[in-house]
Amino acid sequence: MSARKLVIVGAGVAGLSAGVYAQRSGFETVILEKHIIPGGLSTSWTRKGYLFEGGMHWLTGSSEKLTLNRIWHEVGALKENNPVFYRDPIYTLVSKDGKQLRLFRDLKKLKNEFLCYAPEDKKMINRLCSDIKLFINVHMLVADISCLKAKCPTHPKLFEYLAMTPAGGRLFQLLKMSYTDYVLKFKNRDLRELLFSVIGQRYNALSFIYTLASFASGDCGYPKGGSLRLTRNMADTFESLGGKIEYRQTVEKVIIENGKVTGVISNGVEIPADAVIVTQDTRKTVEDLFEIPLNERWISKMKNNVISEQNMYIALGIKCELSNYPQCAVFPLEKPFLAGGVEFSHFRINNYSLYENYAPQGCSTLTCLLLGSCYDYWKNAKADGTYKAKKQDLAERFIAELEKFIPEIKGNVEVYDVATPLTYERYCNTFEGSWMSVWKPGTTGFMLPQKSKTVKGLYFAGQRSMMPGGLPITVCSGRKAVQYLCRDTKTLFV
Repeated sequence: MSARKLVIVGAGVAGLSAGVYAQRSGFETVILEKHIIPGGLSTSWTRKGYLFEGGMHWLTGSSEKLTLNRIWHEVGALKENNPVFYRDPIYTLVSKDGKQLRLFRDLKKLKNEFLCYAPEDKKMINRLCSDIKLFINVHMLVADISCLKAKCPTHPKLFEYLAMTPAGGRLFQLLKMSYTDYVLKFKNRDLRELLFSVIGQRYNALSFIYTLASFASGDCGYPKGGSLRLTRNMADTFESLGGKIEYRQTVEKVIIENGKVTGVISNGVEIPADAVIVTQDTRKTVEDLFEIPLNERWISKMKNNVISEQNMYIALGIKCELSNYPQCAVFPLEKPFLAGGVEFSHFRINNYSLYENYAPQGCSTLTCLLLGSCYDYWKNAKADGTYKAKKQDLAERFIAELEKFIPEIKGNVEVYDVATPLTYERYCNTFEGSWMSVWKPGTTGFMLPQKSKTVKGLYFAGQRSMMPGGLPITVCSGRKAVQYLCRDTKTLFV
């Protein structure tokens, strides 16, 4: 008998994506979410009238030239109420003496800017621009699974493959090289700090070049309203199709009988289902949600290969107008800043002064991500009772350091908030509080199975499904999980 009642664990981007496609394909779908709002890791929150963007800083697939853009529209994420804004320059380094070095989307502007600022790095600047140009047509391909009956089949076009072939040879070289080694080839310190602000420093050089090439291609804009509006749009689309989201629901177990899913236990109550899609972090799911652990070969491989990307997030509400500062400023520090046991050589500050409804009139919202392996530090602080004090100490030291670059904030910080990996772990059930996987140099990216090999009716989706994670992989994983469900139940995928 075909599975018709579907339970989805988690109302993040993957869960909402799966919900939309499942409802369109004729399934009776309910999403169980432990939080009080949708979005999962793609989230924002307010404090005293200030909106702190805690999830999305740019959206891969915002360009209408990409098939991925169609997916964002299909799930309802992009609508008329959140037009996309393309920031340029992407980042602006501001030195202590007031000099500015800008990272532009446009390759000609970028090259001229860098050569004027650091002529001693001409060779590496040319290399960087050449690498970006090689990858400017490289993007995430969207394809249906094999043997699927779909209303509108989706497969990459030949020209997409041909446009990406020039990057082939360089791809393997960058895959083996570390991001750090690549950037350290530049002599100018300010140029190094600006380039080090792009992604987390534990990644390979390919991740770095691919990111810059995505910007240069005209992709990676920021939809108006950020994470909250994007995920609320998805939730509204799902519910308009007849789907239901039940909040404050903590799923404790997936029920399996005779090798088949029969439902879940949430808040101590059994909820029957013909199929279950788990969008909670797969790395954590396999340890928490099954009475008898799944015995599938890919699980041990995942545990060995997943290195979690962790961060500390600091947000400030400032009682003054700061629109004269760059929208994303990089401030190089004279001395390393210690946070969560990790040293940082610069702050990358997102300034939302020009964005509507992010702060009260005449005020500004600033945020900063500090990326690094800090989960154990904060876990130990929680255990020994110093967690709250260490968060306060981090905020105070951060503010004092930032005052050296933005003196207007002194005495004008109306509210601050600090999130650690434990914050993300608590709200989103993510492994070590992480929101991506580190793609280390010299390693191949992995794709996790989205369909259980031993349990009928059990599927997986989410940011962990493919290296390194992020929003595009998340939204496509929800779509793909429903495609497996449709193929297994001989249902038309819509």
